Amino acid sequence: MKIIGLAGTNGSGKDTVGHILAQDHGYLFVSVTDLLRDEARRRGQPAEREVLRAISAEWRQQSGLGVLVDRAVAQYRAGQDRYAGVVMASLRNPGEADRVHELDGVMVWVDADPRVRYGRIQANAASRGRAEEDQKTFEQFLAEEAAEMNKPAGDDDTKLNMSAVKERCDVFLDNDGGLADFRSETKKALGL
Repeated sequence: MKIIGLAGTNGSGKDTVGHILAQDHGYLFVSVTDLLRDEARRRGQPAEREVLRAISAEWRQQSGLGVLVDRAVAQYRAGQDRYAGVVMASLRNPGEADRVHELDGVMVWVDADPRVRYGRIQANAASRGRAEEDQKTFEQFLAEEAAEMNKPAGDDDTKLNMSAVKERCDVFLDNDGGLADFRSETKKALGL
């Protein structure tokens, strides 16, 4: 089983990497963020970042730190004969990165300049079905990301800690340019 875990800053292009691998190389792309959004809606809660963080922490407490990876892998296994592998985004807890490595997978960190990322999110909010969720100032955007980058001192290990995920990544992609360059860089970095 080929497994690629995607992590990185907000709006950096993690989903773009997932779509490239799905469209060009036959991978199943699973957005773990969409799994969390679906759960929030099922519970009648807004699909806001704070709610999604709480649900993911709850699931990790109940089923282990790699639960989101395991859910993505279960989707892959249900139809594995149709796919070359599974790629999942956006992993935000170091336990998820560890789980990818336990399954002999590769972790990829995607990043871009904060202004570029904010602009992408604002420009694509409606087409991604997240217009209300993504309606925020640049300062709010940066504050939300900062809250997800480091686990507060004393918090349990089920919380988000993107800095610790970054430390566990094997491949690093920069997405400040255009889509064609990013597609080429992605394929080269992953040996595709």
